[in-house]
Amino acid sequence: MRTPLEGRLGVIREGCVISVGVIGCGHWGPNHVRVFSQLADSCCLMCADVDEGRLKAVAAMFPSIKAVKDYRAILQDPAVDAVCIAVPTRAHYAVAREALAAGKHVLCEKPLAMTPEECAALEALALKAGRILMVGHVFVFNAGIRWMKACIDSGEIGRIYYAHSERTNLGPFRYDVNALWDLAPHDIAIFDFLFSGAALSTSARGLKCLGNSLEDLAFATLDYPEGKLANLHVSWADPRKVRQITIVGEKKMLVWDDLDPMGAVKVYDKSVERTSKYYESYGEFQLLSREGSIIIPKISLAEPLKAQGQYFIECIQSGRPPVLADARRGAQVVRTLAAIQRSMDQNGSLVGV
Repeated sequence: MRTPLEGRLGVIREGCVISVGVIGCGHWGPNHVRVFSQLADSCCLMCADVDEGRLKAVAAMFPSIKAVKDYRAILQDPAVDAVCIAVPTRAHYAVAREALAAGKHVLCEKPLAMTPEECAALEALALKAGRILMVGHVFVFNAGIRWMKACIDSGEIGRIYYAHSERTNLGPFRYDVNALWDLAPHDIAIFDFLFSGAALSTSARGLKCLGNSLEDLAFATLDYPEGKLANLHVSWADPRKVRQITIVGEKKMLVWDDLDPMGAVKVYDKSVERTSKYYESYGEFQLLSREGSIIIPKISLAEPLKAQGQYFIECIQSGRPPVLADARRGAQVVRTLAAIQRSMDQNGSLVGV
């Protein structure tokens, strides 16, 4: 266990077991600074960003943390055990590679890299260095998503027919990657988690609605094993902020709405039943809908980002691989993203993952 240390880094909090540096203080980085400053066994010692304005803003919120423009100062400091990478997507691979080479444990925001080959290279480097490499697939730590996973695995909703997700808003706009690479990693990671496997193929279309060089809209259909279909819709050009996933099973149906104040998950006790009854005016109907109750299960509220950070710290302490969001799962999501992008580039042709 670390002891309080006075010096150029300020004070390492008593009881801090794992010290963390956060690289990137834009939209999401300050949240990581907060989380690692609050967790019982971790502390945030340093943060880095090329934007002095962002550094000043973070320093004002967390005056005990040293703010630097060059992230390499974090990598070179032996007092820092781990880094959290929240830089623009196209820089993920390079920064993560340097961090692992410097002997740091790494939590990298999604997606892990821009190609499956880069993901594999990072995984190999982490294995060689004996360091934890984890991807920020934060929604696998969402209590509602985890409840749905347990419900599916229990067989309560029966065989899954299909699923669809919607992740839309008017902005925020990015200029390093398109809406697919910005938003869809979340839903792909969720589908892979719920279905315990990766998509096999995809067909997708994208559109540059706002006249930019990058697609701000994408529709994709993913083929999963056992005949399951999943459709996703991501957009920066929609009038409503929506974060929803629907799972349709043979016995019941689930809806997750991350923005619903009444409860994130609803269970619809609805299904289709076969019948041999005859209806003179419509001919023979063999399928009838069965209407049942709508249940909102009681799910304990917990901040997913904090649960993710705690999991990362526990994996470092125990040496246990971060199987919920490791490099293999990160590469799996990137392979799917790359296949969707190829399909979009080919006007919707079917592409293997």
